[in-house]
Amino acid sequence: MTLSRRTLLATSAAVAATTGTARAAEAAPAHGGRRLRTGFERLADDGYRPLDGQRVGVVTNPTGVTRDVRHIVDVMHADDRVQLTAVFGPEHGFRGTAQAGGSEGYYEDPATGLPVYDTYLESGQALADIFTASGVDTVVFDIQDVGARFYTYIWTLFDCMEAARLAGKRFVVLDRPNPVTGRAALGPVLHEEFATFVGRQPIAQAHGMTVAELARLFDGEFLTGPVELETVRMSGWRRSEFHDSSGLPWVPPSPNMPTPGTALVYAGTCMFEGTNLSEGRGTTRPFELLGAEGLDGRWAAAANELELPGVRFREAYFTPTFSKFRGKTVGGVQIHVHDREAFDPVRTGIGLLVTARRVWDGFAWRPDHWIDKLTGSTQVRTAIDAGADTDGVVAGWQDELAAFRRVRRQYLLYR
Repeated sequence: MTLSRRTLLATSAAVAATTGTARAAEAAPAHGGRRLRTGFERLADDGYRPLDGQRVGVVTNPTGVTRDVRHIVDVMHADDRVQLTAVFGPEHGFRGTAQAGGSEGYYEDPATGLPVYDTYLESGQALADIFTASGVDTVVFDIQDVGARFYTYIWTLFDCMEAARLAGKRFVVLDRPNPVTGRAALGPVLHEEFATFVGRQPIAQAHGMTVAELARLFDGEFLTGPVELETVRMSGWRRSEFHDSSGLPWVPPSPNMPTPGTALVYAGTCMFEGTNLSEGRGTTRPFELLGAEGLDGRWAAAANELELPGVRFREAYFTPTFSKFRGKTVGGVQIHVHDREAFDPVRTGIGLLVTARRVWDGFAWRPDHWIDKLTGSTQVRTAIDAGADTDGVVAGWQDELAAFRRVRRQYLLYR
């Protein structure tokens, strides 16, 4: 029997939906007796007071869950204290049925009957018109980010904030942890002439911020005018903590982000999307496996000679089931992070690009210079092409990174 996408959505949503209050199941306290509470948990504990008297629409995806893995839309819909009237789906969709570069389109959610509007690749007045047509007064954002500039959900946040401003809507951001910590910003800063949906504004490649902090930064620095913004911050989170300290379930934010370990390396290895090498899509270890036809153990040996902090590289062979080199056995490396405190994903990604180019004469950038859009300028590509080593490439962005860190500091919510 073949089930339609809508039938699958209805079945999965019905299993997740419950009635009652939005109080999530208790979990074991975090370090020192602390228990992290997300923005949604604190909103629910407060009886949804910031949403009183408002028609509410939620921008979310499958990561918008309570700690007992109920979706917040299902929870809020079942609570008469919230007038939930619409849902807005980003890339991959509200219920998560679409692959990279796809979305679900407009439909009525089978579980709740709510209209689901497609916001993917919508921005400016066109997105403002969607908010107006939905009839909502307040737009709520709750999506798990992974800490990298080119992960598109933070630009969904930016675009929705700008559209809410244009449409005269309130905007509420429910905070969640940065799963790879908020210790520091790392990597090159976007140049404005390279702005795309994988980077709208000049922030660092690994921004080291939560979505609520980014919302404050966007409002203060980049929107064309102020939006009526409210952030519901977490309690019990420390900037030094990785996702496994949170006590929260990991729900893949997108099909190729299956684990927190993927998020740990992603800010560096996603740069391989800008090359002719596989970034591991179509394997069980996307962004941890990298390779191409013609590569062999020389790459892992060269990368290990760099003695990059916190990481080792294993010679690896794999056969992607989709994307680059589909159905072909390719050689390359698997990344093994043994000290995540010392690990620098962006420096590691640069080291891998430098050594891949050195040991494999088939190395090439994507013809559309996608690498420039990912890194935010021509600096990384031109430095590597000129023969710069890892330190030389990394040195090229330090002044811009220092300037971004100074701006970033004033918008941080957690010390």
